[in-house]
Order: sequence, then C-alpha cells, then structure tokens
Amino acid sequence: MLTAQVVPQQIRQRLGWLDALRGIAALTVVFEHSLKPLLPEARLPVKAAFEPGWYGVMVFFLVSGYIVPASLERRGSLRAFWVSRFFRLYPLFGVGVAGMVLLMTLGWVDPHIWWSSRPVPLVLGHLTMLQNLLYMPNLINVLWTLSYEMAFYLLLTAMFILGINRRSTTSALAFATVAVLGAGTLPVTLLSAGGSPRMLTVTLVVTALVALGLAAVLKGSNPVRQAGAIVIGITVLVLLAVNQSYPGPWQGLLIMATMFAGTALYRAERREISWKQARWVALIPLAGIWLARDDFGSQTAMAAAWITFAVGLALRHRRMPQVLRWLGLVSYSIYLLHPLLLESVEWFWQQPLTVPLSLRLTALTCVVGLLLGLSALTWRLVEAPAQRLGKRLASSKRIRR
Repeated sequence: MLTAQVVPQQIRQRLGWLDALRGIAALTVVFEHSLKPLLPEARLPVKAAFEPGWYGVMVFFLVSGYIVPASLERRGSLRAFWVSRFFRLYPLFGVGVAGMVLLMTLGWVDPHIWWSSRPVPLVLGHLTMLQNLLYMPNLINVLWTLSYEMAFYLLLTAMFILGINRRSTTSALAFATVAVLGAGTLPVTLLSAGGSPRMLTVTLVVTALVALGLAAVLKGSNPVRQAGAIVIGITVLVLLAVNQSYPGPWQGLLIMATMFAGTALYRAERREISWKQARWVALIPLAGIWLARDDFGSQTAMAAAWITFAVGLALRHRRMPQVLRWLGLVSYSIYLLHPLLLESVEWFWQQPLTVPLSLRLTALTCVVGLLLGLSALTWRLVEAPAQRLGKRLASSKRIRR
C-alpha cells in the first residue's frame, strides 16, 4: 500500500514510477488535511472543485492493486507474503498509535467516547486493521484506508488458495457492478451497530473467523486450506457488503474495484492478459464518476487519479526525479504521521481565522518541513530495519515451505 519496500537498487529503479506516484499522493493527502486547521477559508472552495484527499487515496489504491498481488505471486508463498506485510505495516502503525496516545495524554486530542466505553472491541479492531469495516472510530483519521488494504490482502489470500487470483478484471468489474447496483440500497453497519455488547460480539466473531481462516490457509492440508480461504472470503465480503459506515458502501466497494483494476493493468503490462481484456477496467472510473454525480469535487478527483496513474504507467521506463522517488520511499511515514502534527496545530490554534494568513502559511511550511524530517527519521529507524527483518524472515526456507 503506502509502504515502500526494501529492494535491490535495480528493482527500485524499475519501480521508481510507483514511488513517484506514492510521493505525489502522500503530499496531496497532507494538503487536504491541512486545510481545516490552517486554511479553513479555502477548504470549501477547494473541495467543491477537487477533493485532494480522495485523489490521493485513489492513487494509493491503484498503486497497491498494481504491486501487492505481484509481490504475492512472485514469492509463491502465503507465509512469506504475510510476514512481509506484517513488518511493513505494523511497526510504523505502532509508532503512530503511540504518538496519538501521547497527544491524548497531553490533552491535545479528545479521544472518541467509545474508547472509554468500548475499549476491548476498539483495540481488537485496530489490531486486525479492520476497524473501519467494524463501525469503529479510527484512532488516527487516516487509518480507515488500512482497513481496505487489509480486506484486499485477505481477499487475495483467499483467491490465491482457490486458484482464482488471476481473474483480476472480472473481480474489478464485479465489485464495480455491486457498487453501482447497491448504491443507496446497501445497509450501513448492519452487524456492528446496536450497542457495545453487539459490537464486541461481532468483533470477536470476525477476529476468530479471520484468524482461523489464516491459520488454515497457512498450515492446513489442501481441503483445510480451501475451507479457510472460503471462510476468509465470505467474512470480508459480508463486511464490505453490509457493515461499512465511512466513506460509505458504494465508495468502499469502488475502492476494491479500483485495486483489482490496478492488478489487471499489471497483468496486461506483464502480458499475462491482453490489453484488450484489461481495457474493460476503464469502466471503473466511469462508474465512480457516475456514482459521485452529486459531488463534482469527487468526480474530478477520481478522473485525475486515474489520469495520474495512466501517465505514470506510460512513463514507467523513464527515470523519475529523485525527490519524488524519495517521497515515495517515506510516503507511509508521511501519510501516517502528518495527522499528529496537524492535530497539535489545531490544539494551539483553535480559531485559525483569527490568526494572520502569513503566519498560518509559515506554520504550514514548518509543518511540512518537520513532517519530512520526521518521516526520514522513522524510515531510517523503524521502517527500513523492520522491512529488512521481514525480508530476511520471508526469504528463509522454513517460512517459504
């Protein structure tokens, strides 16, 4: 997803265009979230014409769809894949959570009331990274995208075991079709809404099903692995169909369609399928634009995200600017840590319109500079070491077997 992989230099050169896209997407999301605490007068006009946050995450999802299945299939080992994913996502995730807890302790951020009344399901939901599909407030506002990333990983796992992982175009079109047909009719939080005991029960059941399914596909015999894959697939599909809240049922399904569309483009580029077959994924952004017909800003963001990815794909053999490749390398840190800095600014300037614009622009420059420095530090001290460890473990013969 947002993470950059520790890979040999020649491979990083080949994937430089993906890093460049990550870097652009990360900065766009930062711009979106900086509008409220620093440029509130520009927030509504900007978002009415163009939703920068939606643009950024859609670019991220296209990149994830393009590269993550390739990582799984290149290894051919689900154990290696999940070891690698764990060490890419969770170490920095832990740093971000610790930072947010510190801000809450200082009184700079007010936690959602459910953290005091429903701590067990919320903690468990965040540990599985499925919290956004379990009707839970995200501890850090950007964590909602990780729930869709995790859903994508789980579906890939199930499809890999069932031998249907290469049906990317079909999967993309299927999710888009359900999004279009189900818009306005799919239930919202059908399972988890209804009080703390119900949320706890659903969270425990989902966690148990996913854990048992993963244990089965990683360690069981062939019939057991297939059964585990079916359990995982059904669990994730049910959550996507009836238990989403934000950003909404059709948006979540469109996100899944977008990621599988990215996979289809990868397969066409690798000549695993024809471009004639892959071109059907052009229906995905058209479906998204139609579904967002009452939101011009989202429409332009959707179109721009696909155009950006298409331009990057066309330039994939060109050498990307070093600054964009570096931004892509640290994009996960940028994405995960910038809300902490902006929350701090919002605590100091609770009425930003009373602060001179020049001072707010200076503060924005300082926030971005501090964020880039902090991201470079967390990459060096957290992300890179964790990914090297994950790579060593994933490459071990015992894990690959």
